[in-house]
Amino acid sequence: MKQYQLFINGEFIENGSREMIEVVNPATEEVISKVPKATTEDVNAAVDAAYEAQKSWAKIPPIERAAYLLELAELVKENQDLLAKVTAEEVGKDITLSEKEASWLPQYIEYFAGMARHLKGEIISSDRPNENIFLYKMPIGVVAGIMPWNFPLFLIGRKIAPALIAGDTVVLKPSSDSPNGCYEFAKLVAKSSLPKGVINVITGRGSVVGQAMSANPKVSLVSMTGSVEAGTRIMKAAAQNITKVSLELGGKAPVIVMDDCNIDKTVEWVWASRIVNGGQACNCAERVYVQEGIAEEFTKKIIARMAATKWGNPADDAKKEFDMGPMINKQQVDHIDELVKSAVTEGGKIACGGKAAKINGKGFYYEPTVITDCKHSFRIFHEEIFGPVLPITTFRTLNEAIEYANDCEFGLTSSIYTTNTDTMMKALNQINFGETYVNREHFEAFQGFHQGVRKSGIGGDDGEHCLDEFQATHVCYVDYDLDK
Repeated sequence: MKQYQLFINGEFIENGSREMIEVVNPATEEVISKVPKATTEDVNAAVDAAYEAQKSWAKIPPIERAAYLLELAELVKENQDLLAKVTAEEVGKDITLSEKEASWLPQYIEYFAGMARHLKGEIISSDRPNENIFLYKMPIGVVAGIMPWNFPLFLIGRKIAPALIAGDTVVLKPSSDSPNGCYEFAKLVAKSSLPKGVINVITGRGSVVGQAMSANPKVSLVSMTGSVEAGTRIMKAAAQNITKVSLELGGKAPVIVMDDCNIDKTVEWVWASRIVNGGQACNCAERVYVQEGIAEEFTKKIIARMAATKWGNPADDAKKEFDMGPMINKQQVDHIDELVKSAVTEGGKIACGGKAAKINGKGFYYEPTVITDCKHSFRIFHEEIFGPVLPITTFRTLNEAIEYANDCEFGLTSSIYTTNTDTMMKALNQINFGETYVNREHFEAFQGFHQGVRKSGIGGDDGEHCLDEFQATHVCYVDYDLDK
C-alpha cells in the first residue's frame, strides 16, 4: 500500500510517528493509500517555506517563470497515464473523464505560462501638471490553495498556474478523499528545476490544516474550492488577519428548456450536464424547468436517456463505455438518497433509478435518477444534490422560468435551450448567475471566467481576469517637476 509524505520546501518529510489518513477507493471500499495528517506546526513550516521562496521567486522575470511552468507541464504530460489511473482509483471517476482531466492539467499550466508577456499595469492621468500615476500589478505573496475531491488534478492547475506566473508561491491542500494525485504531482515538482518552496503539498483535516492555513498571517490569499460550510469557516479564519479569500463554493444550476428548442439535442446536453463525474461537479445541471408545450416529450426522452446511463467500477471498464462511476463516499450517497426521499414525500415520482447500489456488495453507487411531478417549492430544488439525480418541473412563460431560476441561494452556473434569439437575450440579461450556457452542456473553458454570486462564492477562476485574484495593486504618484 502506498504511503505518501508531506512535501515541504522541496523535500518529502519522513512520516515517523505522524498520524495517517486512510484513502478509500469508492468503487470497492478498499483502502488504497495512507497520507499524513499534518499538524499546525507542519502547516506553519510549509507556509514559512513558501514565504521565504516567494521573496526570490517574485524577482524572476515572468517569462522565466513561464519556462519553469512549461517544464512542469512537460513532466505532467509524460506521466498523464499514471495520473489518470490514480484519479480514477481514488475518486471512482470513469477512466475516459480521468484521462481528460489528466490532459487538462498540463494544458492549463501552459495556458498561464502564455500569460507571461501579458502581465501589465496602467498609467493613469493626473490632475496635476508634471505628475504621472503608475498602477503596478504586483505578486500578492503566499497562496493557500485548498482543493476539493471531485477534480483533484485540474484544481492543481487552477491553484498553482496563475499564482506562479504572477510571482506568488503556493501551499496546496488536497482533499483527504483524493490526495494521491496531488502527491504524485509533488513528485514531478521535486524532479523539476522549480526552486524549493515555490510549491508545497500538505494533507490533513480541514478543521486543523485548512484552519491553520487560513489563519496564518504570512498567507496573502486563500483560494478555496469546496462547500459553503467550509468556505464560511475559511472566511472566519482569514478574517483574523484580513486575508483576501477567493471562494468557489456550491452550485444549484437551473436548466430552462423552452418549447422551441431542439428536443433531441437538448436531452443529450442536459444528460451530459447531469452525469459528468456522477453529477459531482459544482456546474452540473441540478434542476430542470421545461415549458409545458414540450414537457411530456422532453420528460419521456430524458428519462430514457438517464435510464440508459452506463455505470460501474472504472477498473472494469476496459472498453471505456462507462458514463459514470461511484459517489465519493457513503456520506454522499446518504445525502443524495435523503434528498430523493424528501422529493417523494413532497409528491414527486421516481421515473427511473432512485436508490443506492452496490457491485458485488461493495462501492458507493447511486442509480441515475429522474424525479417527475415536482414543484419548484420542493426541497430538492433548493439544496445541492451533487449526484446523478434530475428533478423536473414545468413552467408556462419565460418570466416564470427566470423567476424560478433566480429563486436560489446559489448562483454559479445556469443554462437555457432555445432557438429564439429574443428569448436567449432576455434570459442572458435577467438570469442572475455567474455563468449561463446556451444550447450546450455545462462546462467552462480555460479562457473564460468561472465566478459565482450569492453563496456560490466570491472571486473567480480561469482566464486573464482571474489573475487579479493573485495580484496586489501598488499605485505610485510621481512628480517629475524638479524646477518648481
